[in-house]
Amino acid sequence: MDYTTITLEYVGNMAILVLNRPEKYNALNVQMRAEIHHAMIEAGNSSRVVVMTGAGNAFCSGQDLGDRSRIKDLNLEQTLRDEYVPMLRAIYDCPVPTIAAVNGAAAGAGANLALAADVVIASEDAYFLQAFTRIGLIPDAGGTYVLPRMIGSAKAMGAALFAEKITATQAEQWGMIWEVVQSQLFEETWKARATYLARGPTQAYAAVKKAVRMSWENTLEAQLRKEAELQGICGKSRDFKEGVLAFTEKRMPCFEGR
Repeated sequence: MDYTTITLEYVGNMAILVLNRPEKYNALNVQMRAEIHHAMIEAGNSSRVVVMTGAGNAFCSGQDLGDRSRIKDLNLEQTLRDEYVPMLRAIYDCPVPTIAAVNGAAAGAGANLALAADVVIASEDAYFLQAFTRIGLIPDAGGTYVLPRMIGSAKAMGAALFAEKITATQAEQWGMIWEVVQSQLFEETWKARATYLARGPTQAYAAVKKAVRMSWENTLEAQLRKEAELQGICGKSRDFKEGVLAFTEKRMPCFEGR
C-alpha cells in the first residue's frame, strides 16, 4: 500500500508509524484508518517493536469531523465495526511490543488509539481527552473497555461524563500510561525505550502481552495454568538459553528475538 495519511519507517529492528495529517491534527479519516490497519500488520511482521506517534503538535484529535458531507450520512455503528475494529485489532494483536509516543493532544478516538498500545509514553505537553459526550456520543474505539481496567470505574466514569482534559502528569499518576517525559527529552526517551525492546527477547514479550491481557478475565487457577504453559514455551527458546548464559558470564545478552 502507498501511504498518504501516515508514514512508516524502519530503523534497524524498529518500525516508526507516524500519523501524518498535521493540518488536521492527525484526525482519523477512512483512509488513515485503513492505512494504520495495513501498516500495523506489516510492521508487526517486519520489526521487533512498533512505535506510533503524530506529526506536528498533536498525536491524534480523533474522528475527522471536518467532512460534513461524510458526517451527515455517517453510520457510526457500521464505521466502528468495519473500520475501527480492524485497526484496533491490528494494534492489540501485534506480535511485537507497541509504543504510543504521545507528542500532543490525544482526543476522542485518538486517546483510545494511543491506549491500545502496550506502552504509552507522553510528552509533558500532551493530554488525553474523552471528548465524546461533548457531541452527544459515548467513548468508543475501546475506551469503555480499557479505561475502567486502567484507572478504575470512578475515574473512567468521570473522564467519560465530564469530558475534561487529563494531563500527561495526571495520566501517569492514575496509571493510564507508563510515563510522562519532559518535552525536550521526549523523542530521545521513546527512541531509547523502543531500542531496548527491539533488542530484547521478542518471543517472551509476546507471551507477556498474552498473559497480562488474559489475566483480566481469568481466575487465579486459570492464570497460573496459562503462566506455566507460556513459560514452558519461553523456556525452550534460544533467547532463554542466551539469557542464562549471559547471566553466568556476567555480560549483556544478545537476544535474537526467538
